[in-house]
Amino acid sequence: MRFEQPVPVTTIAALIGAELTGNSEGLATGINEIHKVETGDLVFVDHPKYYDTCIRSAASFIIINARTDVPEGKALLVVDEPFEAYLKIVRHYRPFNPSPKMISDTAVIGEGSVIMPGAFVGNRVHIGKNCVIHPNVSILDHCVIGDDVVIQAGSVIGSDAFYYNKKTNRAVHYKRMESCGRVILENAVEIGANCTIDRGVTHDTVIGAGTKLDNLVHIGHDTVVGKNCLFAAQVAIAGAVYIEDNVILWGQVGVSKTLTIGKNAVVLAQSGVASTIAGDTTYFGTPVQDAREKRRELVWVKRIPQLWEKVMGKGEKTS
Repeated sequence: MRFEQPVPVTTIAALIGAELTGNSEGLATGINEIHKVETGDLVFVDHPKYYDTCIRSAASFIIINARTDVPEGKALLVVDEPFEAYLKIVRHYRPFNPSPKMISDTAVIGEGSVIMPGAFVGNRVHIGKNCVIHPNVSILDHCVIGDDVVIQAGSVIGSDAFYYNKKTNRAVHYKRMESCGRVILENAVEIGANCTIDRGVTHDTVIGAGTKLDNLVHIGHDTVVGKNCLFAAQVAIAGAVYIEDNVILWGQVGVSKTLTIGKNAVVLAQSGVASTIAGDTTYFGTPVQDAREKRRELVWVKRIPQLWEKVMGKGEKTS
């Protein structure tokens, strides 16, 4: 999440009741997760396993629950509960504001765009030119829709991430990490009926120009989809996935989190992508492998009964 204007780190420290060490003159430009951080960002960490990673990341300001050395130019904001501090910052700089109207007064809708009856357009949504938003579509706060975009009936753009902070020492073990990111649909994207695209937790979920989604597709938080991709019905993609240009995912493909699918890759129906795969290849199976190899494997699997009969037959003659 980008702040509307840079915020002095001393202001952030006062907001969350933090002990500030290191660069007390810095200006925070936003708050982000570790895999998305940039210079000027705040990041939080509450487990020793990740202290070093966060401190050495691009983030300029680290909200942490331990006192440690501070790299030059950076600042630590020491608090007892970094996750609660994160929530406080999000609620302060991007508070939930209910919209009493189907189309918010703060939404911007471009020339030639059509919003059909029953569609909801939230606060500070930006919709480009010549779009068609069909009935019962929900476009939630801060989302950005490009030009010539079509969203079919019943789809939800910008729902909260399925992302939870787990602590077993509290009554509610899983506590929702409130989402302050956006969904960005670039030009000429088409979204089928009853699709769901989650907003980024702190950054953006992006669907690249010219990409087309069939019905009942789910895109998880912080996923970045390239240009001119094609996803068939019931594809499900987890969070923080990077899908390069011209990728085709056929029906019911499942994609695990934090991986990359290379440019021009094709994944055949009902396959499961468990780890990063290279481009310019057709894949099949769970976990996926080169489709040609998988087909040869299936041929041999079908021959197992015949091979077994031959082996057993020889054994009986020998005995």
